[in-house]
Amino acid sequence: MAFQGWQHPYVNIFKHVRVEDWKKSVKVGDVSTYTDKTLKCPVFRIKGPVPANSYILVPKNTNHSLGLTGRYFYLLFRPTPGKYFMVHLDVTVEEGQVVRISFSNMFKEFKSTATWLQFPFLCGAAKDSVYECTSRTAKHGMVGRAPTSVRWTCLMMDLQFTLSVYLSHHYSHLKSIKLCANMAVKNMFTSDLLLDPGVSFSEAKQMGLASSQGTGAMPREMSFPVPKGGSWNDLYDHIRFPSEGTKLPFDSIQKENPKPVARSASSQINPVGEESYCVSLTKPVQDRVSFSQQIPKSLPRNQTAVASSIPELDVFSSNPKDQLWDNNGQLQGAAHSSLHHPTSRLPRVTEDGGVHVYVHPEEELSTQGEESEEEVVFSPVPHPVSLPSSREIKQQKLLPDPILRLSRVIGFGGATTRHALWTKSGDAVVYPCHAIIISMKISSNKQRFFIGHTDKISALTFNGNTTLLASAQTGNNAVVRLWNYSKGNCLTMFRIHGHSLSCLSFSYSGGILCGVAKDSHNKTMVVVWNSINVNKGGEVTILAKAHTDVDINTMKVAFFDDTRLVSCGRENIRLWRVRNGTLRSCPVSLGEYHAQDFTDVAFEEGSSSDRHYDDRTLFASSRSGHIFEIDYSRVAIKNVRRLLPAEQQHADRREKRTFNTGPGISINSISVSSSFCATGSEDGFLRLWPLDFSAVILEAEHEGPVSEVLVSSDGLQVLAATSTGNFGFLDVSSRGYNTLMRSHTDTVLGFSVDGIRRHLTTASSDGTVRIWSMDSLHQLYDFASEDSPCCVAFHPHEQTFSCGFGSGIVRVFDVSGAKLLAEHKHHRGDVIGLAFSSDGEFMYSADSDGSLALYNASEEEHNVIRAACNVVARGTERAPDALAVSSDSCCLVFVGPSEYIVTIADARSLDELLRVDVSILNVESSQLDSALKVCFSPASAEHLLIATSADKILWLSTKTGLLLREVSKVHRQRWSCLAVSEDARFMLTAGHNVVKVWDYNMQHHINSQMFIGHSQPVRQVSFTPDQLGVISVGDAIFLWDFLANPVESFTDSRLLLKASYKSSLKADSEVGGVQLSNGMPRQTAPLPSSQPRLDVSTLDHVYQGGLGSLSFGEDSPVKTALPVHVVSPDPTSDPRSAVSFLKVTDLENPSPVDSEEMNQNKPVRPDCYRHFIPRFKTSSLDQSVVAPQPDEESIKLKAVIGYNGNGRGNMVWSPDQGLFAYSCGCVVVVEHLHTGSQRHLRGHSQEISCLALTNDARMLASAACDSNNSRSLILIWDIQNGNCHSTISYHKGAVQSLAFSRDDLLFLSVGDFSDPGMALWSSKNFQLLSSVSVSGPVHDAAFSPSAASQMACVGTQGVYFNLIHTQGPSVDLKVQKVTAPAEVGDVELTALCYHTDSVLFTSTNKGHVCAWNITTQSCFMIWEADNGEIGVLLCRGNRLLTGSNTHWLRLWEVEAVQGIKRKSCNLDSGTKVVVEQEMKLDGTMVSAAFDNSLEMGIIGTTAGTLWYVNWSDNSNIRLVSGHRTKVNDVVFSFDESHFATCSEDGSVRVWSASSYELVVQFQVLNQACGCVCWSPSSSKDSASVAAGYSDGTVRVFRLASTEMEMKLHPHQVAVTAIQYATNGHVILSAARNGLVAVSSQLNGATIRVIRDHKGATVSTIQCVNEQCKRFGLEGSEMWLAASADRRVSVWAADWSKEKCDLLDWLSFPAPAQFEGDSLPPSLAAFSPADHSLLLYTGYGVEKELTFYSLVSKQIIKKIALPHWATCMSLSSKKQLLAVGSKERVLKLIKSTDGRFQDFLQHTDSLQTCHFSPSGTLLLSVAHNEVLLWAVQNL
Repeated sequence: MAFQGWQHPYVNIFKHVRVEDWKKSVKVGDVSTYTDKTLKCPVFRIKGPVPANSYILVPKNTNHSLGLTGRYFYLLFRPTPGKYFMVHLDVTVEEGQVVRISFSNMFKEFKSTATWLQFPFLCGAAKDSVYECTSRTAKHGMVGRAPTSVRWTCLMMDLQFTLSVYLSHHYSHLKSIKLCANMAVKNMFTSDLLLDPGVSFSEAKQMGLASSQGTGAMPREMSFPVPKGGSWNDLYDHIRFPSEGTKLPFDSIQKENPKPVARSASSQINPVGEESYCVSLTKPVQDRVSFSQQIPKSLPRNQTAVASSIPELDVFSSNPKDQLWDNNGQLQGAAHSSLHHPTSRLPRVTEDGGVHVYVHPEEELSTQGEESEEEVVFSPVPHPVSLPSSREIKQQKLLPDPILRLSRVIGFGGATTRHALWTKSGDAVVYPCHAIIISMKISSNKQRFFIGHTDKISALTFNGNTTLLASAQTGNNAVVRLWNYSKGNCLTMFRIHGHSLSCLSFSYSGGILCGVAKDSHNKTMVVVWNSINVNKGGEVTILAKAHTDVDINTMKVAFFDDTRLVSCGRENIRLWRVRNGTLRSCPVSLGEYHAQDFTDVAFEEGSSSDRHYDDRTLFASSRSGHIFEIDYSRVAIKNVRRLLPAEQQHADRREKRTFNTGPGISINSISVSSSFCATGSEDGFLRLWPLDFSAVILEAEHEGPVSEVLVSSDGLQVLAATSTGNFGFLDVSSRGYNTLMRSHTDTVLGFSVDGIRRHLTTASSDGTVRIWSMDSLHQLYDFASEDSPCCVAFHPHEQTFSCGFGSGIVRVFDVSGAKLLAEHKHHRGDVIGLAFSSDGEFMYSADSDGSLALYNASEEEHNVIRAACNVVARGTERAPDALAVSSDSCCLVFVGPSEYIVTIADARSLDELLRVDVSILNVESSQLDSALKVCFSPASAEHLLIATSADKILWLSTKTGLLLREVSKVHRQRWSCLAVSEDARFMLTAGHNVVKVWDYNMQHHINSQMFIGHSQPVRQVSFTPDQLGVISVGDAIFLWDFLANPVESFTDSRLLLKASYKSSLKADSEVGGVQLSNGMPRQTAPLPSSQPRLDVSTLDHVYQGGLGSLSFGEDSPVKTALPVHVVSPDPTSDPRSAVSFLKVTDLENPSPVDSEEMNQNKPVRPDCYRHFIPRFKTSSLDQSVVAPQPDEESIKLKAVIGYNGNGRGNMVWSPDQGLFAYSCGCVVVVEHLHTGSQRHLRGHSQEISCLALTNDARMLASAACDSNNSRSLILIWDIQNGNCHSTISYHKGAVQSLAFSRDDLLFLSVGDFSDPGMALWSSKNFQLLSSVSVSGPVHDAAFSPSAASQMACVGTQGVYFNLIHTQGPSVDLKVQKVTAPAEVGDVELTALCYHTDSVLFTSTNKGHVCAWNITTQSCFMIWEADNGEIGVLLCRGNRLLTGSNTHWLRLWEVEAVQGIKRKSCNLDSGTKVVVEQEMKLDGTMVSAAFDNSLEMGIIGTTAGTLWYVNWSDNSNIRLVSGHRTKVNDVVFSFDESHFATCSEDGSVRVWSASSYELVVQFQVLNQACGCVCWSPSSSKDSASVAAGYSDGTVRVFRLASTEMEMKLHPHQVAVTAIQYATNGHVILSAARNGLVAVSSQLNGATIRVIRDHKGATVSTIQCVNEQCKRFGLEGSEMWLAASADRRVSVWAADWSKEKCDLLDWLSFPAPAQFEGDSLPPSLAAFSPADHSLLLYTGYGVEKELTFYSLVSKQIIKKIALPHWATCMSLSSKKQLLAVGSKERVLKLIKSTDGRFQDFLQHTDSLQTCHFSPSGTLLLSVAHNEVLLWAVQNL
């Protein structure tokens, strides 16, 4: 219901309904008015011995609604002393359901159903009275009659909060109110404002309270009178629900405890900020906050804790909305571990950077009754903290909410395997999996979940049309839930007073539900409920109930009569009937079969209304193999048959089953259709029989006894479930069997994930180890053993895994060969831990007897290197992950040798490195704390996390063992699991049956979210290797989607920087004015709020205001590096500076920075060039890099040179708008053909695969893989302003194709071969409407140009005709696959286009074009249009365009096709399609866009060229040109009018720097060009470029003549560097073998060969004008050469005198081993401002830039780098330098102070970068991506 303005600011309800008239309200019983002495006004009195018999009801008519939308309900009342009262509020939720909220002092405990919440009410008493003191301290028993001193009370109830927390509903409006005796009532009202009755209007004005802020004072007509000088709180009670005070063990409504007044602590002064924000700690809170290492002396109970030095914690991000429910409204079972009153405030973050830790109320609300969480106390150690009161802080929670979404579950059964159901349509199966009900689509295996049960599900049933689902759970108090199947929501829930509920059955209409359970005397109890009104919000009532001694296995309601039921069990079959509220039964006369144990019953199929029930036949099965036909009218047996074992007449042949005499086979289930009967038996067979049971029609053998069979409503499919946890279905028509689910039959003890192959291995108590596909959920392998497996671990790289068993044996299996590799028997107890090192070199195992073993995992035998006894804590409670290995494979951690000790050992030798006693960390605890779980933080090997028995998580330093911080009250019950995400942003824990996700840094007030679903304790939980999911195991295998963003957004991104400090500094001291938060290194840091300036002083000075830290020094060596985290006061409001700082020191020994690269295997692509495959890249994107905001960039992207010919469909054109867009790398370039101007859309970080443009050219879609190549991102751009307004993600691999519908209402995305499927989106809000997975790769897709509901796609397996079916808000894709015609052979269908509404053209990879009749979905015409694969297909009118990998573009006349289609025959000899025109271009066609007549258009080729094609004059013009292969070098001309590039394809290209167009291209065949330089001549006529090639030649090209001027051959191997001398007379070139040749420009002769660098590749040569006299040598220029052996030679030269002398020789040290594919290059350059200063970077001890003075002969400065540099260039102005890296980062650095900015516009490692001579332009190159930047000031 929409908000109505008249209800603001409040609605006086009594006045609104004119209660005194009793026209819109009603009074029943003893209701009167009197004048209250305290309030001095008339009030209503309601009294009576029975509260329900005296009441005021508003409104009078229950069919009407008050329609009050106010969030808060206020009631001004006084309970009658010594009496009970009751209040009912009927509230409507957004789904339309009515929920009753009741509170009363009669209720002893909180109760909840789907439609009713009952809260106990604790009456308050007069201040300081005995009752008040008692109620404040008591923990139970205070609910009851109102005390004699009860006072007038203002009750405020947050209806929105109550519904969202307790029922996960969204509040709509208040429907009605019922006030029952005994009470006095003044009034009641609703409001959206949080009003304080104890504050007057004047006080509210002084306090700044206003309605605009959602708060204020109580309205005068609603206020209680307060005499002058009196206090409102001394006279009245104010109760708020939810309360902030102490809670009883159950949820209740009660008065809050008075808060102690904080005493000032003037003696303690905060030196940083001007004021401190404090709160008094109550005793319970003090008991839970460990101040043993924080506060030097103990504080009195109520004394304020004030921090003298406030530590810095991670910055808080504000969230203005306190939204406490799932926005999607999904029934997910997620809840916060702690929830607070919505009026709480955000912490006040002072400008000193300090932040305060919030202590939660003593006991919080929870939606999970058995896991009701207390507060989570986060204690950073060892610093004191200041705690603000709850009134000063605002709620802040972990986002997104929910952060987990249950995606898939592997499992079936639990309490039963007899209750799998078909939907009426037969497209889905509904089955129980322990405490969850799952609906699975049989075509796609897509699952939907019904979550709400808290114990294992024992029964399921559908009504006839499968719209209503009923489920029951086991336990002493059996619970039944009724669900709306299509919506997935629970309609109602009720208990039956019995246990062991084993059977449910709905009538066909859904109006009757019957159930079978056991009563308190263990007798069989049959209950029949009336459920006819449940869909309308009504309650379920009992129609009849019967208690009997008869055994019942199965009971069903007759589908033809709701009042008739049938049951069977041991020694009985009974017919039941409900009549006049009684349930009566009649036994079937069994005669000689009276001793049978009957298992199932089924009615004969048929529901014709004219058929009387007496004509029905009933079938029943028994454990002896009999099938009985029972005459329903005579209640007697009509026929009996028996299933017998097969007679083995031959050794290899089994005879068909027959019904004769002899020993029978137990039949567990029977199901009857109109044409056959299905049976499931104990021998594992599903059998189909004719109705006369003459012989078996079909049979399917299973691995275990068949526990259930069920025929679908259409009779075409038969579902079969086994007692071993498997189920599938038999397709009767095709006689094929499909297994839908396999599962463990007992508890899953542990798991491990193979992230490369996406396999999951599990070990279970059922004695099996199984391997599953994480994508299909199919079981791939099953390793069975008589020994009980305990734990498993996958090798990090190989396709092998190890398994530890209960006997102590450790076995290693090869998955691919399904064989045993190794077996070790040195353990004696249960194996409780198995782990591999991350590099795969070692394996570790531990057992319950305390032994530990180290294995060599690089050998197939996995030989034991070392075994140690009594080092691991004994016992099995730490299984299956008792061992943990650090991410760098250096350390191993485990609990031992006792449960109180945690040991860190060397991972290569098991030598002990550190031992920590957990029991002494909390000196205030009276009990010894033991360690339960241990793990390293993946992002930092220096963080060790320990889970303890005191429900705490401890962060310890692995170097010192010091406690860094702790979190308490993690799980109320004993917990079992601990895991941390790879980026150390999130943490997982599991306790009892719930999984919790935590913020790793604990920077929120609600730091966790809790998720239910498991019915047994969770044994293990962990993140998937790609960090996109979470897996938890216990009763079943749960796969969750992890919804947190994998990378931080620009506004929240942080950068890892280093700060230097002396070793004498303490962890809790301040360094240069910056407080180190808690002695623990921070992983990330926020950006600064303003651009900092630095003071160049001593080494240890750290700037406080900037991002990261910068240190300068003269002579002091740097000892250690520590990241410093600086908190911005308001990260949401302050603009973040785009400038950052690198650590700069003036001497050696900077801090090491580790670098890791991830290699990912790529799957094999289909045999079709049309399919997009991302270009292979060896580089990896640095996720921690923060790009500056667009308005703060110091360089602006000016132009993109080239087009990505590796994309597919990555060019679009709008002829009407005159613009076209294409992709180059990760940038979308939008150009206007008329002006040639470029705009750049930047948002992707990976290579863009395809584009799509709306027909109105307003929106553009682009797709690219994400940074870890696991899931693609699709960005939706607004063409007008260039902003990205939507980001969507669905496909796990790359996106192959994008398309908008003709009306632009729908948007289609197609996944590549790694995840073939289609996703249909709404173009309005880009919400996913429908998705379909297909079995083979899809290459192209298109919407019909006129039929809005049609689209098609083509791929490996043929053409898919898709029909879009819209039904209300839901959209379904109906897909019909048709294989390619046999005439074309085994081909791939590569492209498609529509001709008319009824004709579709498709092309093949062998050059065919096929014409299809869309109506009949058949191919009626084929012709061979090309000799190669056709990848481009466009049709306009009667013209068809084809483009192929033979480089031919052809235009066809296809008017004859329509005639062929109308004749419905094949192409005859007299009918032809004709080629009108054709042209050959420079590469394979990958994209095309033409006008409506196909007269003109644009074609993209793999050569990186975009061609403008005009068929009218058969011409083509090159619009965009780029390199196809890797660009090796780029250089500006001296006048900056042009720049030159050279490539691996042997081409040298010269470009205009103003128009970005290709001016001239010089091509050398069969050679690679490795370097290029520009002549120093200023004359355009004499300008030339020199290039070095892979054959050792140097070629000089003159631009004026566009010809090669000279060819030199100074080298025998590839030329790697080339440079003109400053006077232009000689050319210096260097080769791969290290020789430097000096060649004459005049005659090409080699003047001199310099061999000093021989043996090492020379990567850099540079020449500068410089008089060398000051260095003691003659010469007018200097030049340098840098080689791969980290040596730099500097020379003084005068080429006119043929002089060249060595001026200096530099050698830089480096470690012997390099962890990477190849060494970074050695780069050197003269400083443009001072040629005596030389800058060098390369592989060395540290990643750094080194400044070397040729004058003083020493290093004078260093700038630390986060990555190894791959290229470098120095600007002649502004002292800027550009550095590129393999991490795809272009870093712009101010050399004077280390200020820098990072730019991430390349998709691969940067090869080269080059400033223009003036420093105003910059070129950067990664592979074939050439970007031109305009340089501004940094």
